[in-house]
Amino acid sequence: MDISKIQQDIMAIWEDRSLLDTRKEVINQVIDLLDQGKIRVASKDKGQWIVHEWIKKAILLYFPASQMETIDMKPFEFHDKIPLKTNYAAQQVRVVPHAIARKGSFLEPGVILMPSYTNIGAYIGSNTMVDTWATVGSCAQIGANVHLSGGVGIGGVLEPLQAAPVIIEDGCFLGSRCIVVEGVRVEQEAVLGANVVLTASTKIIDVTGDSPVEMKGIVPSRSVVIPGTYNKSFPAGDYQVPCALIIGKRKASTDLKTSLNDTLREFNVSV
Repeated sequence: MDISKIQQDIMAIWEDRSLLDTRKEVINQVIDLLDQGKIRVASKDKGQWIVHEWIKKAILLYFPASQMETIDMKPFEFHDKIPLKTNYAAQQVRVVPHAIARKGSFLEPGVILMPSYTNIGAYIGSNTMVDTWATVGSCAQIGANVHLSGGVGIGGVLEPLQAAPVIIEDGCFLGSRCIVVEGVRVEQEAVLGANVVLTASTKIIDVTGDSPVEMKGIVPSRSVVIPGTYNKSFPAGDYQVPCALIIGKRKASTDLKTSLNDTLREFNVSV
């Protein structure tokens, strides 16, 4: 399989949409490769995450190249352009009704999907739990041994093409109703308490030292994060604006479950 040739073909179709009807098999091949986990929208190389824009282009091309069809899964019926994933037993994935994952997403062995939604282009690592009514958006990259608690919203991204997907690295825990969107990266083994909302513009403030340290777009490894507010002046007066507060560090431990439980108790983090 020549990935570079497939990439060249996708770029040619992207530049000349008249090729859509005659080159559908190339687009379908990319979706199949995504579905099998042989390629992914973003990958880590020497500690840096790299977004493969040509794969995002292939996903975008998949929509106009596909026809609306009835998906009949008695007693349910859907009407869409993208098929649903199937054959979970062979993939060693547990899928609880009514969990849905679209074709073109990839689930490593040991993933558990409670009633939830996983969109095309997403990648979910081994032994990760996607809890009830959590959503994993298009192209989001979720690591291994992650817990996405009930109602967590992981944003998707297809356009603009240069935009990075949300990345949740290995061993992270996201509490109930957390929202992570706009390409925010949560580094390895971090803990987000319930209701933390992270966008590209959200202030993430480390308050563990003598003075606050502000950052945006990234939660450092093993950070323990809770929702917070800060005061901001507007023409109409001063108001509290949402932010996220880093209140401590999760202890490095070979037993991550013990480490997590200890962390939640120590910092009194709601999940």
